[in-house]
Amino acid sequence: MQTPGFLAPDATKRAAGPQVPIAPFFGKSCSAVVISSNPTLYKLLSLDSQLTSCRRQDLLSQLELCLFSCQVFFLTQEKERRRKKEMKLGKVEFCHFLQLIALFLCFSGMSQAELSRSRSKPYFQSGRSRTKRSWVWNQFFVLEEYMGSDPLYVGKLHSDVDKGDGSIKYILSGEGASSIFIIDENTGDIHATKRLDREEQAYYTLRAQALDRLTNKPVEPESEFVIKIQDINDNEPKFLDGPYTAGVPEMSPVGTSVVQVTATDADDPTYGNSARVVYSILQGQPYFSVEPKTGIIKTALPNMDREAKDQYLLVIQAKDMVGQNGGLSGTTSVTVTLTDVNDNPPRFPRRSYQYNVPESLPVASVVARIKAADADIGANAEMEYKIVDGDGLGIFKISVDKDTQEGIITIQKELDFESKTSYTLRIEAANKDADPRFLSLGPFSDTTTVKVIVEDVDEPPVFSSPLYPMEVSEATQVGNIIGTVAAHDPDSANSPVRNRTHDHTLSRYSIDRNTDLERYFNIDANSGVITTAKSLDRETNAIHNITVLAMESQNPSQVGRGYVAITILDINDNAPEFAMDYETMVCENAQPGQVIQKISAVDKDEPSNGHQFYFSLTVDPTNNHNFSLKDNKDNTASILTRRSGFRRQEQSVYYLPIFIVDSGSPSLSSTNTLTIRVCDCDVDGIAQTCNAEAYVLPAGLSTGALIAILACVLTLLVLILLIITMRRRKKEPLIFDEERDIRENIVRYDDEGGGEEDTEAFDMAALRNLNVIRDTKARRDVTPEIQFLSRPTFKSIPDNVIFREFIWERLKEADIDPGAPPYDSLQTYAFEGNGSVAESLSSLDSISSNSDQNYDYLSDWGPRFKRLADMYGTGQESLYS
Repeated sequence: MQTPGFLAPDATKRAAGPQVPIAPFFGKSCSAVVISSNPTLYKLLSLDSQLTSCRRQDLLSQLELCLFSCQVFFLTQEKERRRKKEMKLGKVEFCHFLQLIALFLCFSGMSQAELSRSRSKPYFQSGRSRTKRSWVWNQFFVLEEYMGSDPLYVGKLHSDVDKGDGSIKYILSGEGASSIFIIDENTGDIHATKRLDREEQAYYTLRAQALDRLTNKPVEPESEFVIKIQDINDNEPKFLDGPYTAGVPEMSPVGTSVVQVTATDADDPTYGNSARVVYSILQGQPYFSVEPKTGIIKTALPNMDREAKDQYLLVIQAKDMVGQNGGLSGTTSVTVTLTDVNDNPPRFPRRSYQYNVPESLPVASVVARIKAADADIGANAEMEYKIVDGDGLGIFKISVDKDTQEGIITIQKELDFESKTSYTLRIEAANKDADPRFLSLGPFSDTTTVKVIVEDVDEPPVFSSPLYPMEVSEATQVGNIIGTVAAHDPDSANSPVRNRTHDHTLSRYSIDRNTDLERYFNIDANSGVITTAKSLDRETNAIHNITVLAMESQNPSQVGRGYVAITILDINDNAPEFAMDYETMVCENAQPGQVIQKISAVDKDEPSNGHQFYFSLTVDPTNNHNFSLKDNKDNTASILTRRSGFRRQEQSVYYLPIFIVDSGSPSLSSTNTLTIRVCDCDVDGIAQTCNAEAYVLPAGLSTGALIAILACVLTLLVLILLIITMRRRKKEPLIFDEERDIRENIVRYDDEGGGEEDTEAFDMAALRNLNVIRDTKARRDVTPEIQFLSRPTFKSIPDNVIFREFIWERLKEADIDPGAPPYDSLQTYAFEGNGSVAESLSSLDSISSNSDQNYDYLSDWGPRFKRLADMYGTGQESLYS
């Protein structure tokens, strides 16, 4: 049975705000109304411990809070009653009766509050006197998400001074004043003009002021109050960290925790059930479950196998209002992956394997790769392989490939088909780390059999020894035998071997010349005998390492290699000599018997008993009055002085020949000369100078001072030479040559000559006269005083005389010419002379025309002029015959 709702009375006739319907209270149990002993406070206590305060001082605003709180709770309980319909009629009527009592108490408190306010004295602001405040309030409440068309009524401000005649003006300031909240300055009614959201801002702090409209002075002190936004369930739960991913080991027991999900509700958690979330699973059953209050996801089935299914997608729902109908909900997804555990043993796919390998396979080569299958992954699938039995334990070994977990079988020793044709191996594979929890499922290992078949191949010849050491004396003769090598074919056929040379004989051995570039040795192609081909010298190369090749005759590609080390034995073929170039000196103040040098010797030979050298002087001691030698019997000798009084000015250098003999058989000797310089030494025997020229220096001048003086003199000479050179380069030439213009101008004349008959344009005598008149060249710096005599005219004299006089004339001009260069020069003169048989060939002497000339004489000139005579010597008609 539903009781109709009723409207709260508006004692102040506030028609601006909407009338809020209040539904009757229905629920599983009734609420009780407790009247406090404090006459200013009433509490409406519900079963969920929600308190709503109504203070008498601000009852006009708090009355709406009372009605709103009751409304929300009554609506919730009404929905619950309609869903279950289990409430008895007596309880319903009783609760409704309690609701009416609560409303009555609220209205009664409002009347008493207005009565107390009217009894208070008015507030005046004159002077310094303070009067009792005549208006008091704490906070207002307004419902969020109001969607009405009219402004939402919030509350009313009223002063006892206000008589209702419009003389009082109300002013509102603070957060949201004028933009969100407006006040009627005449009545003091406050309205909200915009939709409010508690999740954006939960409360607003404002200040109220009552002013005298005429004087604009306050009639009440400014007071601060709060407008709280009342929450409604308008936000669904949200999973801020979703979607989730998690992992849980496979084969986990029921109830194993997987992950915890958390949903957040933006509604007020302190009011009602709007933010009380309950979790449930929508997808993922029956494998997983979720705890309703904590959101912890757990496993719901035992023995979930990753190898069967390794991933699950769960959908988790979070619903507010404690999961009741009408609550808002949100969902998220959780991806759960089953992680691997070692619950599967390794197994070989086959019980036996067989592989064929050639006998020539090198050591450490891979024979086969086998793998045991394991359904696990990662570290749980890591394998260990080992050979547990078989006849190839020392021939083969097995290791694991870390990347593929395969067993790699490799060769440890060389295979020989002639010795053994097959091997059998028993191989075991086991997990590296077994899980004790699953050992009951069976042994975590498996075995298989591997058979290796050795195949025969054509092998190259093999030498009987891997290395042949040989010795030979360096004095051996060319062609002497050093040693012998031998090779055989390891194959069953035992085909003969041959040399790799291209002869047709069945030779089989040769020397790799890359190891014997100087060709010191030869080898017999058939017998393998090695002989010397050149003279040997141990001091040049003490050991020769050569490679001998052996080749099969049937298969030349099969070549075997043998290695021979030939050691050259030493003989005494090198004479001893000084160990170094000695720089020996003797002081002028040396005393007789003083050691001035200790010498030693070396020998390139290496006798088996070591070196032993003997030293002596080649000069008879009776004839050597300066130095003596003492053999120290330890391959060294000491040089001693036999006298004192060495003087550099007398003799600055002494040459001492020393005779050295070794202990070889036969012994060898050599004479080495020791150079000894006489030096000036200090009292400690340290040489100061060894130059004999030091005594001719002036007294008081040291060697350093003399060197400095010489350096200064040389520097001055160089400077003088530079200055002279520069002056000569800057000086102008002294000879003025009028015929030579330094500008080297080219003068061009366009006059056309008159031909051979024109003899007026130039002087013919200049070409015939040998006496060429040359102008005298004058010096620029002095006035010429010497007048050169003109050359005499040549007479008709023999050519050789004319030529000689011509040369002498030119030589005299060059000798007395002040402008001639100051060095010898070569001048060439082309003088023809007067003895030519043909005389002059020039046409300058031709006076008559061609028609008057007779060229028959050209025939008499000889064969050189035959062609010219043929052209001009005959008549005109012969030219065209």
